Order: sequence, then structure tokens, then C-alpha cells
Amino acid sequence: MSSTSTPLSRSITKAILSKEQSEGVGARVRRSIGRPELRNHDPFLMLDEFSVDKNGGFPDHPHRGFETVTYMLEGQFQHEDFAGHKGTIGPGDLQWMTAGRGIVHSEMPVKSQTRAHGLQLWINLPREHKMCEPQYQELLDGQIPRATPQDGVVVKVIAGESHGVKSQIYTRTPTMYLDFKMDKNKTITQTIPSTYTGFIYMLKGKAYIGDKEFEGKAHHTLTLSEDGATTVKIQTKDDDAHFVFIAGEPLKEPIVQHGPFVMNSSEEIFDTFVDYQNNKNGFERARNWHSTIA
Repeated sequence: MSSTSTPLSRSITKAILSKEQSEGVGARVRRSIGRPELRNHDPFLMLDEFSVDKNGGFPDHPHRGFETVTYMLEGQFQHEDFAGHKGTIGPGDLQWMTAGRGIVHSEMPVKSQTRAHGLQLWINLPREHKMCEPQYQELLDGQIPRATPQDGVVVKVIAGESHGVKSQIYTRTPTMYLDFKMDKNKTITQTIPSTYTGFIYMLKGKAYIGDKEFEGKAHHTLTLSEDGATTVKIQTKDDDAHFVFIAGEPLKEPIVQHGPFVMNSSEEIFDTFVDYQNNKNGFERARNWHSTIA
């Protein structure tokens, strides 16, 4: 085998601990993508593991130019936007929100719950879709298909495909989002398109990635090598493991982010602030709107 050939499995290039920080009101987040050490991982802008008590949350705030994907692990979260879209997601449920040209919404825990715990991923939109109409795709836990490549391994296919099982989620930016639960002493291989960038975020336990068996520990983000390999070897040893495997097609476009707005240039960010302050070009319904759940 020549030294220029594609390796059998992608490897881990970096492991970054997601330290806990405050965000929103009474919320604690472990930021993965979006930390100073890993500002963006094109096409991904941010991944937060959030834990919010019943008195906390994320009151009314805007977005433009990207998608937010909320995946619940424990408890319940309610959401409401300025277009009248309102609902509740519970353990294992998914909300895939395309903010597009503009949304103002509120995300709050259900007050009867002790806490809401989940993941929120921000996916950049390509220039051609940044000003699309907002859209929601919502799936309850039971509507998300599972792959069971072997006993003791369950993969929830939130987006993309795993072991012949496909998600029904439409991704404007080609994306795969998989939730793995593996018993100890298991080995599996996950395929990944050669051009995708990707990472693994460990929620619990330990997993060993690639031919060199890089050890992934809880609350660490493990970035995958970008070497054209189309498989990732993942194994467990003495511990069960729970992690998400996220990958997507890089957009290779300029990223200019200012808080909840992500565009391609400073001029577009300036225009977005003008639009938001003047309730126009997608923010018309923000005028005098206040959520009822915040």
C-alpha cells in the first residue's frame, strides 16, 4: 500500500473538552463546536449540550441565515415563534428549524419538569438558501428510524443514513446526524461520504475511534480527519458508550457571524440588523410580538 493511498478508517485529529458555561437565563451549556479552540467546523457553527432548570430557558430571540437542530435527551422543551408555530418536544424528539430569512422565537423548559437536557446544533446554510422561507421539520422519538447493525448497538438516524436505514429529514446542507448507543465490547464501522467534515460528541462512557483506537471520553468533541476515507471504525471496551456522530458537506463560503445572525459578509450582517430593528425583509411579524411561554 503506498503512502498516498486513502486510509481504512478516518482518525481523530483533535479532542476538545466542552467546559460548562452560562447561557440564556438559568441555563448551563457545554459548548462543543463554537468554542475558541473550535470556532466553526464547516458546515457546523455550534453544538451545545444544554441543561436548563424549570425557571430558566431561552426567551424571545431572533435568527437568520442558518438552521437550529434541537434534540432532546431528558425532560421537555416548549417553543413558540412569531408565526404562531408552537409545540413541545420531549425525550428523544427532534426539531429541525430552518431560520432562513428570519425567525423570532422562544425556547423554554416545561415548568413541571425538573430539568430539560438536550443538544442544539447550528448548521450553516449556503448563500443560495440563507434568505429562504423559515421551515420546521419535527419528529417524535418513535418517528426517528433506528439501525441495529448488531446486538447491543442501536443507531438513531436523525439525518442521513446508517447501515441501510435512512432519515426522512430534508437537509439543505447535506448532513448526517446519528445517535449511537453501544454496549461494551462492540465494534462497528460507519460509512461517511469522502468529502464530508465530521465530528463525534461523547455524551457518556468511552469509545475508541479509528485504527489507532483514539479514546473518546464524555463531554469531549472529537474531530474526524479529512483524508477522504469513507469509513469510521468505532469500538467499545470496558464501558458502554452514548455519542452523536455528526458530519456534513463543507460550504467553503465566508462566515460572518454576529450572535444569532450568520451571513457571508459584514454588509449582510449590517442589513440584517436594520431589517430586524425595522421589522422588515422577514422580520415583519416581530413587531410587538412577545411569546406567551417566556
